Amino acid sequence: MTDGDRLARFLQTKLKDAGRQYEQVRREFQLGKYETDLPTDDQGRVRIVCRRHAEKRAVGLDGDGRPTCYDADHPDCESCVDDIDEERIETW
Repeated sequence: MTDGDRLARFLQTKLKDAGRQYEQVRREFQLGKYETDLPTDDQGRVRIVCRRHAEKRAVGLDGDGRPTCYDADHPDCESCVDDIDEERIETW
């Protein structure tokens, strides 16, 4: 193995490690950024009652603090996001 091969493998390893650390920090930041007083399940998903489908759901919040099931074209989803922001959403 040449010095160039060792250097390339070393750099590749370090870049992969940096990518993993970045992803871990990003996930932790997102969880902390949208920490609410809403009840959550063991995976950190908020437990809300979906207005659109009239059912209990455990959902994650996306980068904008909206449930991952959010549909921008549906008025029930819009009012759900408003109520989450105001912490008046129905939970279970």
